[in-house]
Amino acid sequence: MWATRHLLRKTAAIPCRSLSHAAAAALSHEPVLFSYDDVEGLPKPDPKFNETIFAIPRIDSGKRTRNKERKAGRVPSIVFEQENGQEGGNKRLISVKNTQIRKLINHVGYSFLLSRLFYLEVRADFDSDEIIEKVRALPRKLHLHSGTDAVLNITFLRAPSDALLKVDVPLVFQGEDVCPGLRKGSLLNTIRRTVKYHCPADIVPPYIEVDLSELDVGQKLVMGDLKVHPALKLLHSPDEPVCKIMGGRASQESRKSK
Repeated sequence: MWATRHLLRKTAAIPCRSLSHAAAAALSHEPVLFSYDDVEGLPKPDPKFNETIFAIPRIDSGKRTRNKERKAGRVPSIVFEQENGQEGGNKRLISVKNTQIRKLINHVGYSFLLSRLFYLEVRADFDSDEIIEKVRALPRKLHLHSGTDAVLNITFLRAPSDALLKVDVPLVFQGEDVCPGLRKGSLLNTIRRTVKYHCPADIVPPYIEVDLSELDVGQKLVMGDLKVHPALKLLHSPDEPVCKIMGGRASQESRKSK
């Protein structure tokens, strides 16, 4: 990432004893690990939503097997290694409990579920003590039935500390009550509700705060304005708009009366 490359160029001629831990690790080809505490004021995952998702192996990926799993109250799923931030090799077919996934969706929210890491524990059977695999994972894709919102399938990505994950991070808008433009009667035009980043696995943001408290009529925020950890790589143009304060009827009448 730019910050790490810049740091390496700046410190290349300095003896290793004077390097930061992150820079020394980068020069020795060790993974550079990041923390939410690197930057103050950024949202952190709420520990009350910490949960282990339980799964069992699934032998077949055919339509008949998937329908059988759903009738049994299970959601057919897959867990991958990440490659270039997306699903890649080392695929394992699994099934998870529909009741557990539905509870997580209801508690966390659809978009927020896809920007949160969970521990995924694969057992020989749900009642078995034999653990086949336990790994931190990101729910990468969640497919719901268009008519009933029933959970049809989930794709997980393994998320060790050295993984780089492509994540659609949800936006949370704040400051509407003091926003100058909104107080004048204008309207908030929300153009984006999620923004895609490449994220080191240890600092996947649960959401990004969008501060509206200083926006006046006609002003907008773009993706480059969003405050995120510097190790995150934006996968859009920084000039792409996120939201804009649109002139409303009340504000137009106020201007005419002056």
